[in-house]
This record gives sequence, C-alpha cells and structure tokens, in this order.
Amino acid sequence: MRRRQFLVVAATVAMTPATGFAAAPSVILHKDPNCGCCSSWGDAFTKAGFSVRAVEVPDMDQVKQRFKVPLSVRACHTAEVQGYFLEGHVPIDAVRRLLDERPPLAGLAVAGMPLGSLGMGGSPEPYDVIAIPRDGGEMYVYQSFKPD
Repeated sequence: MRRRQFLVVAATVAMTPATGFAAAPSVILHKDPNCGCCSSWGDAFTKAGFSVRAVEVPDMDQVKQRFKVPLSVRACHTAEVQGYFLEGHVPIDAVRRLLDERPPLAGLAVAGMPLGSLGMGGSPEPYDVIAIPRDGGEMYVYQSFKPD
C-alpha cells in the first residue's frame, strides 16, 4: 500500500505545473458596459496572473451599495477578490499586499480616476490607496503612489 500511495503522489506532483505559485486569485470586475478604463484595469490584472471575470452592470450604484463602499471613495468600477472589494483603480501591488497580509478590511479604494493610475492614461499624478475597515472604523491610507 505504501508504494501505491507513493506512486499516486508522485504522479500528481509530476502532472502539476511547476509555476511555484498557488492558484491565481479570482477577481470579479463589476463595470459599466461603456467604460474602457475599467477593461484596461482588468486586462492588467489578467496579465499579472489573476483570473478576471468582467460583469457588465448598467447601475453601478447598486453594486457599491451592496459592498458598502463609502461615498467619499467611490470610483468607476468595483471588483471583488477573496472577500474584499476593490474600488476604482487600485494597483496590483496593493492587492497582492492585501491578500498576503489579510488585514480586517472590507476593501481598498482609489477615489476618482487619477491620471496614470492602473488602467488610466496620462501623466501620472500622486494618489492614495485608502483602506476601508470591516468594522466601520476610520479609513486610512494603505499605500501612496507618488510618481518620480
């Protein structure tokens, strides 16, 4: 029996891709059907190894209300990943940090549509990624982006 178990484990390991990574995190991107920057944001996440499924929603306010996204940080699209919401043009490195650290947050947000942020064109301008606590506590800066 030991030999058979060994062979099953060895065969499983041999058939598993040697990427060194766990399964790609799944992102559900809720977006307006007419928004191009939202699609660009999702494409960047796909290229970074995330599994992205876009859902076109004609009334984004309903999505934002469901996730309890504060009015002060609302942006064009809302995504969900592993129990968190991502509002607006949240950068990939902030999401990776979020998933690594698993803080008690409801989500992250980049208010508005800052030029040069992920999915947006133009000359980059400074912006903050805001953390929204799960318990309704005070929002705070999770990460800042300051172009050179």
